[in-house]
Amino acid sequence: MAEFKVGVISCSGEECLGGTISRLATRKVLDELKMVEPVTLCLPLYLAGGKEERNFARVYPVITVDGCHKCCAKRSTEKYSGKVSGSVDVSEIIGEENALDRKTVRNKDLTAEHTRMIDRVAGEIVKMIGNISPDAYSGKTFHGCGCNGE
Repeated sequence: MAEFKVGVISCSGEECLGGTISRLATRKVLDELKMVEPVTLCLPLYLAGGKEERNFARVYPVITVDGCHKCCAKRSTEKYSGKVSGSVDVSEIIGEENALDRKTVRNKDLTAEHTRMIDRVAGEIVKMIGNISPDAYSGKTFHGCGCNGE
């Protein structure tokens, strides 16, 4: 039986709020989702040619979570590993003005509004994962992903 893993690649941009929200929402999904085993993939490593990251994305369904309309995570994944199973554009959820806000927000600085943004984006990620067909896993196996100590 195939393992039900889903890769989630979030924005690595730190210069705007959308990137921060994308990473925190991805972390929330990884910590709380139990119906499948979500695995985060490191976008900078992926872009630098990380073979395990790229191979994982070829075998398992992948959801990208981009902080803005540039969709760097989605474009990179599709360039190096193939079509993504879903894509979340944070700027469409929290508004482009919020997503492009250059005020740096650290975990200790999160407001109730930021937490609501994170929850909304996490909800969209979960919806995307829920929309993945079980056929996406048919006959696919992957061994040697360094991301989980395998």
